Amino acid sequence: MHLSDFDYHLPESLIAQHPSDRRDGSRLMVVSRATGSIEHFGFADLPDFLATGDCLIVNETKVFPARLKGQKAATGGSVELLLVRPDTDGVWEALVKPGRRLKEGAEIVFGEDEVTARVEAVLPEGTRLLRFKGDLQGLIERRGVIPLPPYIERDATEDDIERYQTVYAKTPGAVAAPTAGLHFTPEILEHSRDKGVDRASVLLHVGPGTFKPVEIEDVTQHRMHAEYYEVGDAAAEKVALAEANGGRVVAVGTTSVRVLESQSSTDGTLQIGCGWTDIFIYPGYAFQTVDALVTNFHLPKSTLLMLVSAFAGTEVMKQAYDEAVREGYRFYSYGDAMLIV
Repeated sequence: MHLSDFDYHLPESLIAQHPSDRRDGSRLMVVSRATGSIEHFGFADLPDFLATGDCLIVNETKVFPARLKGQKAATGGSVELLLVRPDTDGVWEALVKPGRRLKEGAEIVFGEDEVTARVEAVLPEGTRLLRFKGDLQGLIERRGVIPLPPYIERDATEDDIERYQTVYAKTPGAVAAPTAGLHFTPEILEHSRDKGVDRASVLLHVGPGTFKPVEIEDVTQHRMHAEYYEVGDAAAEKVALAEANGGRVVAVGTTSVRVLESQSSTDGTLQIGCGWTDIFIYPGYAFQTVDALVTNFHLPKSTLLMLVSAFAGTEVMKQAYDEAVREGYRFYSYGDAMLIV
């Protein structure tokens, strides 16, 4: 496989800069893995494609306001941080911009909030380990901003606080939303439940690595950033029940897929557990648990496009993406959705 196998032309006008007026107002492309057929619906039609005994698997992670602005203590120059994840007590891994001049030992201050951060180390990927002093959680709550993806070329607004978050978000820790879940409304979830469709929650805290492009031609040599995940008793039991009764495991988003496949045994049994996963799924991968997938339209040459190509077939995905461009579908985080059955 070559990186060029996962490239496609996308007009900039199709990159969604804002969410649809309603969560379920987006379009839904339904793609068959078996036949390659492509049909067009609205996302509100999703329950029509679910059946009694199916189990929706959703990622309950919650995006936290991880973007902070401060100043270099030495010069007063502006600094922007994206908190990635806690490392040890009082220390966070963070992306820093501009980072080139922030060497080990440099200090960042945050106005009158009496919070400071010292650069403890510069990591190989370019992120920094920052040791904070003061009330960091209070600073995040007062001045933190929701970190929209880099391809949304505007500042976050009050609307994004609600819309760049799933309706079932529960556990803070992500710096990017599991975007396939953004289309769901309480009504769609209720309609699905009334049809006898179960729902189970797993957790994966989405990191900035989700936007990291693959930069080597031999895609099998790409290395993923590790992300924290959890699978609890309830999820394992509900997946086992669906499989025992002939229902499908319907993953909502690539993050849910990565959790399920990270914790699946070779016989398809979902194991309880937690940890850090850097699983990289590309064509040739043998899926153990996932039967159907709700997902958005992903960036060219991205690991997310490779995952859905592994699930549906590379040629089927090429045809689906070509049709999505022709039909004017909206792409990426605030874009339209696809159901692969």
